[in-house]
Amino acid sequence: MIFQQMSGINAIMFYAENIFEQAHFKQSDLASVIVGLIQVVFTAVAALIMDKAGRKVLLIISGVAMAISTTAFGVYFYLMSLLPEPHGDLAWMALASIAVFITGFALGWGPIPWLVMSEIFPVKVRGFASAVCVLTNWSMAFVVTKNFQDMMSLLTSAGTFWLFASMCILNVIFTMIFVPETKGKTLEQIEATFRGMSGP
Repeated sequence: MIFQQMSGINAIMFYAENIFEQAHFKQSDLASVIVGLIQVVFTAVAALIMDKAGRKVLLIISGVAMAISTTAFGVYFYLMSLLPEPHGDLAWMALASIAVFITGFALGWGPIPWLVMSEIFPVKVRGFASAVCVLTNWSMAFVVTKNFQDMMSLLTSAGTFWLFASMCILNVIFTMIFVPETKGKTLEQIEATFRGMSGP
């Protein structure tokens, strides 16, 4: 849940229109609608392929796509800072970067942490543990969203997006090392995995 929010998703969604304005994209309100539409479509796609592709694979693909797109967004802002005046020809890069980011997030890091949360906790602690996860998620959402504008000022726009990119790289590494694949396993088999036993 921490990594989900540290990817910058809520900051990007809440400030999408401002980001596009800062990126000198002329139709920033239309771009925000497109971003929302992409998220809906690819969340539906993720729901359809999750059981076939596997949770872990989708999380890794999702994290890589998000890392590439936030890196590209950082490059875009860096290039813009070098130009003496706004360069409209680069606006496509801002829209493409956010589109790839939202697509990646919707395919993996959006829905899958919530699904895995419901699968990995033993029944006796599921209620409390799930509540802690939700609290962690929204606490991190608050921290990132609250500090986003300050980060843009302190680290520059490019630096902020490169920080998000580094978080996305960390979430890929975290997934590869620590996240179990729960595709096709019963809750009992998943619990047995955490106990270090083979499932029934």
